[in-house]
Amino acid sequence: MRTALVQTPGDAGGCVPLAPAPLLPPVTREWSTACDPTPRAAALARTRARAQLTVFGWEGDVEDAVLVVSELVTNAVRHAYAPGRVPWLRLALLEGGGLLVDVSDAVDGFVPRDTSEEGGRGLQLVRNLGQLSWFLRAAPQCGKTVRVQLLP
Repeated sequence: MRTALVQTPGDAGGCVPLAPAPLLPPVTREWSTACDPTPRAAALARTRARAQLTVFGWEGDVEDAVLVVSELVTNAVRHAYAPGRVPWLRLALLEGGGLLVDVSDAVDGFVPRDTSEEGGRGLQLVRNLGQLSWFLRAAPQCGKTVRVQLLP
């Protein structure tokens, strides 16, 4: 049985979901990559995601998916960086044509946003494009995964 978490080289050993993932259709194809925590991370993630979705032949809105990837990777790099740990991006095609966009980072939870700062509307936009969820991974300092499920 597949769980919602795919352990990646960026994870500490033994990271597992804290609770069972919601039931999803089976994954038919998946791809993942590390996201270097640099200012170019989101741009590189967009390029790689667009190329991979083309290879997959995903029938959904590729530009919406790329926007989701960009926002989640930007947040992981900007707000959830931990020295020695890199965020991971995972794209997974679901049976039936849906797409999961997962971005895993090393921070257990979310950093409160300074309301005086400009921005902070990215996750609201993401919520309008797909079903947004997140989960913590068990074991000390395993972090979280933010997930968006998009329909074809």
